[in-house]
Amino acid sequence: MDAGHFEALAMAYGGQLQCWPQKERALAQAFALTEEGKAILARAGRLDALLDGYAVPAPAAGLHARILQDGKAGLARRRRVWLWWSGFGLAGVGVAGALAGAVLVTVLAPVARPEHAVFDANTTAFGDVGPGRPAAEEDL
Repeated sequence: MDAGHFEALAMAYGGQLQCWPQKERALAQAFALTEEGKAILARAGRLDALLDGYAVPAPAAGLHARILQDGKAGLARRRRVWLWWSGFGLAGVGVAGALAGAVLVTVLAPVARPEHAVFDANTTAFGDVGPGRPAAEEDL
């Protein structure tokens, strides 16, 4: 084992060889007896001691309550947004249905077209109101 590989293992796994991978330990124990190995393990041990001495400070007393309160406010906001978007979606579905119905009626409804239409002075949009015709009769 060379010094570079030993130092990389020491920085990754620490200064205690029993924490190292099993397959690396035999060669590492032999290299740890050299002066260079002892120096590398001493540096890794100092780093281990610094890391072991670090303590995470306790959170503030009101942190839990603030997290829950912010979570509830965010949930309420997401629900309002969802409600608005679902309303827009329903309106869009309604408009699409109305358009589809209009297209269906336009395409499938038969158009009544007379073969021959005569328009003269007595013809109106409501039928023929000529002088010799009864009022109830309608001829388009």
